[in-house]
Amino acid sequence: MSRRRQSVTIRHVAADAGVSLQTVSRVINKEPGVRPEMLQRVQASIAKLGYVPSLAAQRMSGSRSYLILALNDRERTIADWRAREGRDWVDQMLLGGMLACAAHGYRMIVELVDTQSDQIERELGAAIAALQPDGAILTPPHSQNPVILRLLAEKGIEIARIGSVAEGPGHMLVQDDRGSARLATEHLLALGHRRIGFIAGPGEYELSAWRVEGWQAAMAAAGLSSEGLLETGDFSYGTGLVSARALLDRAGVTAIIAANDQAALATLAAVRGRGLSVPEDVSLISFDDTPIVRFASPALTAVSQPIADITAKAVERIIDACAGRATASTEPVLLPSTLIVRESTRRAREA
Repeated sequence: MSRRRQSVTIRHVAADAGVSLQTVSRVINKEPGVRPEMLQRVQASIAKLGYVPSLAAQRMSGSRSYLILALNDRERTIADWRAREGRDWVDQMLLGGMLACAAHGYRMIVELVDTQSDQIERELGAAIAALQPDGAILTPPHSQNPVILRLLAEKGIEIARIGSVAEGPGHMLVQDDRGSARLATEHLLALGHRRIGFIAGPGEYELSAWRVEGWQAAMAAAGLSSEGLLETGDFSYGTGLVSARALLDRAGVTAIIAANDQAALATLAAVRGRGLSVPEDVSLISFDDTPIVRFASPALTAVSQPIADITAKAVERIIDACAGRATASTEPVLLPSTLIVRESTRRAREA
């Protein structure tokens, strides 16, 4: 029977690298002030020996917990999970956040909190007390909630706010929603469309207004009016259907940009309900680019958002701030989105 392999400890790494335990600890914890040659020696020994830092040991060595708390909206997240409709916001958030945390010896834990609850301070306070996180990543609408921001700031927790530039503490990170909406509109304009409708998301999300602004800017730059071509929903299939039908009632609408994939699928159904087809009669573009639109028929042209990348960047900002390498900026970090052209857009028919 083989013997159990002896666990590699920080002492083994220090001995192999020929440095002190303190130097190894500083390298593991990514603290500043380690000379480059020492850093390389310790990292080489860690790789050679296969050393994996103990989270418990890291927490005992100082005031940090090496945990990052990611807060997501409870009601909407649970509704999405139960619907099983292929929305992958949380999946992409976990992909970017967990990999970035692992690369720095951290762990990410997701908590669902109802931003509208009158118990939010109690709920969030309990999570903070139990986990003692070094930082928190906030997604909309939490990222602009003053109660949540105040509570985290009072506890001295580093905050990374995704999708919000509202006044408040923390690092701001946003996807280029204005630029993305403008890019989508310009794609349709290049195909000869002039009456381009837009289905916006709810006003509680700052990004809803940014997308409308991008669409309006592209229309104005082309010398076209957007008046009467805007409808607003709440990111659900039901309001998307109502909005799409209202736009199709407007004379001459040959293309529609939907604020999210549910609204886009509703638009697809509304078009077919009129005896029309996508893209022959109406071109269609969606935001989000989740699996449900990639496998729709036709496959939908969509704005693909860098959810994993922006979450990874949020993690890095928090870790750098905890190590004294970064401070919150008054300007948000802006990550670009891309337009994936598929089968749902084509050249407009000649009038």
